[in-house]
Amino acid sequence: MKNLTVFLTTLLNVWVASAQTPIDGVVTDKAGNAISGANVYLEGTYDGASTDENGAFFFETGETGTQTLVVSVLGYDPHYEMGDVSYFQKLNIKLVEVINQLTGVTLTAGTFEAGDNSKVSVLKPLDIVTTAGALADVVGALQTLPGTTTINEDGRLFVRGGGAEETQVFIDGIRVFQPFFGTAQNIPTRSRFSPMLFKGITFSTGGYSAEYGQALSSVLLLNTIDVPDMEKTDIGAMSVGAQLGHTEIWGKESLSFSTQYVNLAPYESLIPSTQGVRWNKPFESIQGEGVFRSKGDRTIFKLYTSFNYSNLDIDQEDINFEDFVRFRLRNNNLYFNSSYKHFFESDWGVSLGASVSRDTNSILVFDNAIENNETAGHLKAKVSKSFSNRFELNMGAEVFHTNFKENVEQPDGFSFESSFDDVLWAGFLETDIFFSNDFALKLGGRVERPSVLDELTVSPRFSLAYKSGEFSQFSVAYGDFYQNPIRDVLKYDRSVTSEKTSHYIFNYQYLNDGKTFRAEAFYKDYDDLVKFNTQFPQFDSEYSNTGSGYATGLDIFWRDNKSIDNLDYWISYSYLDTERDFRNFPEAATPNFAPKHSFSIVTKYWADKLRSQIGLTYLHGSGRPYDNPNTPEFLAERTRPFQNLSFNWAYLIDQQKILFFSINNILGINNINNYQYADAPNNVGVFERRAVRPAADSFFFVGFFWTLSDDKKSNQLDNL
Repeated sequence: MKNLTVFLTTLLNVWVASAQTPIDGVVTDKAGNAISGANVYLEGTYDGASTDENGAFFFETGETGTQTLVVSVLGYDPHYEMGDVSYFQKLNIKLVEVINQLTGVTLTAGTFEAGDNSKVSVLKPLDIVTTAGALADVVGALQTLPGTTTINEDGRLFVRGGGAEETQVFIDGIRVFQPFFGTAQNIPTRSRFSPMLFKGITFSTGGYSAEYGQALSSVLLLNTIDVPDMEKTDIGAMSVGAQLGHTEIWGKESLSFSTQYVNLAPYESLIPSTQGVRWNKPFESIQGEGVFRSKGDRTIFKLYTSFNYSNLDIDQEDINFEDFVRFRLRNNNLYFNSSYKHFFESDWGVSLGASVSRDTNSILVFDNAIENNETAGHLKAKVSKSFSNRFELNMGAEVFHTNFKENVEQPDGFSFESSFDDVLWAGFLETDIFFSNDFALKLGGRVERPSVLDELTVSPRFSLAYKSGEFSQFSVAYGDFYQNPIRDVLKYDRSVTSEKTSHYIFNYQYLNDGKTFRAEAFYKDYDDLVKFNTQFPQFDSEYSNTGSGYATGLDIFWRDNKSIDNLDYWISYSYLDTERDFRNFPEAATPNFAPKHSFSIVTKYWADKLRSQIGLTYLHGSGRPYDNPNTPEFLAERTRPFQNLSFNWAYLIDQQKILFFSINNILGINNINNYQYADAPNNVGVFERRAVRPAADSFFFVGFFWTLSDDKKSNQLDNL
């Protein structure tokens, strides 16, 4: 019996051994490099092994039939082989590197981001409001970036040879139709927004996403704060007014508001303007903003609103009149913006948004009374789906409605009314495809149909990025962009078509250890630009889309906040070569708002012993073209270069109290923005001229800011 048992046991072992199936192979990456330490096993069993230094693996299994072989290792997507276990021999398995959202390639051509959570940020929200000379104006800070041009008498964004009307502003993805205060000619304006309500900013100088349209040059995307970190009250007393802000939180809901009153009358009485203006009533405004938020586990709802009332009464010098010309303006603006986002467990997301605004202006010039109002709205729905960390899809539809009316009454009783009403439908589709951590593609398109022009436009968009090193990458972008003609044309004529431009962008970027370097070359091809045969658009002008133009150049940006203790600085340079034949131009020429060279340097230094942050900003622009009717050439002469050195100083009285002081153009440089020539020659046949200069060479600002909060530490340094 004992011998029989030994015999049967031996026979069983031989049978079991013969039933074992060998599994073997090699694991490499897509380039053929061996991957060691990968786990290779049959799903649902204990049978498996790890790859050696050559990527090879071997084990045996007693499993039979159809099985799933799993290969997994950190840094690569899991790999699955399904089939009969007898086929898992001499396998050659190539793993695909997992997409790392923190260290992988990013699509950045044409885009500057400012946000604490953005890995490609070149600016932070703090930078937007602590830049000397910007006076807490979002647009003022952005004018220190390459691709922008400082037009001293305007104040709006001029990007890469484009006019100010070629840049559009969005809050939480929804259009803002009147983003700037009303003002008089040659008096710079400001944006209507308070920086304290926004968490991040994306500023595209070209090649932007197919989600946005109606902007030939640029879009500025502002995102409101999702969840405030604490309840607090901000109080400010300024040399030009006062401000108050508060944040209240209850559960998952919160409300933040900011109000401000500005009156330049006390300032003008102490330091009056001296260059060609007399203030009968200096600029005065009262404004307010508020954001309500409600956040759920997978949803967030935000309601943003702002209002503004402003007025001014000014006498301005004019070469064609012996006396000054009086200009009076009263502006009312009301804006509502709501957005809702829902994120499903299946990686689907839905975004809904709407905005409505009403802007009215009462203007009196040459005793002509001008009343205009614009009512505009935007509805938007977007669906997004993340199919994997390699493929994302965004698509949506939106509608814009703009109704504009203007009435002009002259002293002799003659009146004239002009208007237009436009409903613009648009749809967009865009995909982000990450082939690897080093290679990504954004591909999309946009379709628009404005009723006022009764045409259909199709805009392809394309962006490609390649990561050339651990800290560097290259990007290219192409896109077509359409925009309705300006309001002053549409109110008289609807026979024209959309204006068009095509962007071509090549970008290099390096980010490492507090240092950022960006170099970007671009080319913009303008087509179908509107032309008219009078000095300004009029009801009897002849209009056409026969205009064209180009803009090409190079933008360079360098930032370093680590090399020198407590010092943060950035340097920007832009080269611009552009010509246009548009509006009333008799031939192609460089517009007055497009200097060839622009340079800026921004420095911020924290002095511990002085409890102070000290900032300096220097802006330089080469001479701007102007037309001299005494010579046969058109726009052939140049003003002298623009220069501005600004200084600010924030002193912490204690942790929550700040004394702030700033001077714009501290050296008092006599900048010339342009020249105005007489409409007719004098008795010797010469057109006389006057220099168009800022109302004042320098501007002084003093403020006291106090924050009340539970943590006893918060202050308004990030809002100054």
